[in-house]
Amino acid sequence: MPKRLHFTRRLNIALSEDAYRNLRRFSEEAGVSQDEALCFLFENFGSVTDDEALPHRLRLFKAELPDRRR
Repeated sequence: MPKRLHFTRRLNIALSEDAYRNLRRFSEEAGVSQDEALCFLFENFGSVTDDEALPHRLRLFKAELPDRRR
């Protein structure tokens, strides 16, 4: 029997326009709400990320943060 999806935490998060657009597109394509899409992504984080590309992409993101914060 599948595990019942029970939301126990509520987060107030800020997303860039690109991130929000990608979340909306993903949730629409998957046929789930944005909350359910985020829940899926974080519950399955290890299997939906590329272990080799993630550190590189994270380094690039962190290098751009000072410019993004302006």
